[in-house]
Amino acid sequence: MTGPGPIVAGGPLRIALLTYSTKARGGVVATLCLAEALARAGHAVDVWTLARGGDGGFFRPVDDAVTVRAVPFPDLAGESVGARVLRSIDVLGAAFRADGGRYDVVHAQDCISANAVGVCVRTVHHLDSFSTPELVACHERALRRPYAHVCVSEAVAAELAAGWGITAEVIPNGVEAARFAAAAGPAPAAAAARARWRARLGKFVLAVGGIEPRKGTADLVEAMALLGTRLPAGEPVPALVVAGGETLFDYRYYRARVLARAAELGVEPVLLGPVAHEDLPSLVAAAGVFAFPSVREGFGLAAMEALAARVPVVARDLPVLREVFTGAVRFADGPSGLAGALATALAAPDEARLVAGAALAARHSWDAAALAHAALYRRLLAGHPIGAAPDAEPTYSAVQP
Repeated sequence: MTGPGPIVAGGPLRIALLTYSTKARGGVVATLCLAEALARAGHAVDVWTLARGGDGGFFRPVDDAVTVRAVPFPDLAGESVGARVLRSIDVLGAAFRADGGRYDVVHAQDCISANAVGVCVRTVHHLDSFSTPELVACHERALRRPYAHVCVSEAVAAELAAGWGITAEVIPNGVEAARFAAAAGPAPAAAAARARWRARLGKFVLAVGGIEPRKGTADLVEAMALLGTRLPAGEPVPALVVAGGETLFDYRYYRARVLARAAELGVEPVLLGPVAHEDLPSLVAAAGVFAFPSVREGFGLAAMEALAARVPVVARDLPVLREVFTGAVRFADGPSGLAGALATALAAPDEARLVAGAALAARHSWDAAALAHAALYRRLLAGHPIGAAPDAEPTYSAVQP
């Protein structure tokens, strides 16, 4: 199942893409968009996932050209994070092996699916730090065992090379720019959708991804408490709206600490939870500013969507975000810096940045990403390792771990 069969150079490939969830997380969004773009290019694509908690499929419809293989994964009361990780690997791996299909390429998009299938290409969207022993081991194996690696930015590829001695192919994510641009456009339905959000929320600062350590939510709450001192006298402080947050990992302790601190500071975040796929673009387009204070990212897909919707973005000053977003967003560090940048963006959006941001998002197409992936797959199937010249002696093959 994991080994390639004979292929014709330039012909369609049989590709399995694997992800750990059906929820609207960044890596899952990227998996579906890549799968659909590969299918548009003529390839046969199966997307494998765990359907957690009774989910019947993904958070949004998937193009009929892509075959979805959702493996049931019921919740177990009282299950620890570590036990859930191990069961996730076992259940997805068993279903994948039992299917009996054959693929030219098996491409895992996260550490759980990489552990489930073993021999695979792995996309490293970002590098994590875990304390749960099972997750630590899962993360390490999912870096060491794949025979080829993709990173979505040069910064993450450099981390992977420095920390593990692994050379990765850099293929940036795409973005559904047209969908978010339309939500910001003049069409009556788009304008009405934005108006509904503003009637409900007022003027607001938006963060997407839930309350978790990697998203830097604690600093954002502190910044919102300072924002009133940065705004013109008498100007009301906008609401902090947090959307999304469905994840496998247990961040209840962090969430409780952040919300307790918010209460101390008088900040009352509006927690929307998961937002329907069809409603997310209008929510983003209705925001006064998009806050992106993540302490660790691989690319910044949510920020790129905000740029497509011509919403000002304030991002933490990270090397990876400098690489992707220079010239299109305001960078800031720490609560005070974030508060100042948010106030500036709210008071006077920078038209040059908005134009640059919309153009940047438009340049990141999923069809281009799919073409780059297909070219990589063909090189690997021909026995050429990443980073080697086409006539170099291969150091591994696509059929061996």
